[in-house]
Amino acid sequence: MLNTVLAFLPAGGEWIVIALVALLIFGGKKIPELMHGVGKGIRSFKEGMNGTDEKKEDDKLNP
Repeated sequence: MLNTVLAFLPAGGEWIVIALVALLIFGGKKIPELMHGVGKGIRSFKEGMNGTDEKKEDDKLNP
């Protein structure tokens, strides 16, 4: 089953083509902003999964 899943993932050369297409679509200035937003979203998701939230920590410090 793992081989079936891996068969649909892009290989090395295909990642380069995907990166070039993204560069053409979004432009060089938008890609860092896009990655920053993705990083913030992932961080927020991980915090939600762990149950840690800044508001919860602030409530513990300042009841």
